[in-house]
Amino acid sequence: MNKAELVDRVAATVQLPQYRPTRRSRYLLQGIMDALQAGDKVGIARLWELPAAPSPSARGTQIRKTGDPVQIPARKVPWFKAGKISARG
Repeated sequence: MNKAELVDRVAATVQLPQYRPTRRSRYLLQGIMDALQAGDKVGIARLWELPAAPSPSARGTQIRKTGDPVQIPARKVPWFKAGKISARG
């Protein structure tokens, strides 16, 4: 399911005009991006989580322009981590 399909489903479920779920989903995604940039972990308990894992600095090559070596700085990269949902009977 992509973002547009999610917005359509939410709009149909709560019987709102389509622009309202679109705006709210934009705020939700912006909040997730802001939290990740601040180094926070984002997720829904037992469903998924996006921890920010450190990525070490590396050497790269500027292939398209000159082929000169470039230094890629260390940074934090979000990784998707699936939750462990237990089946309860």
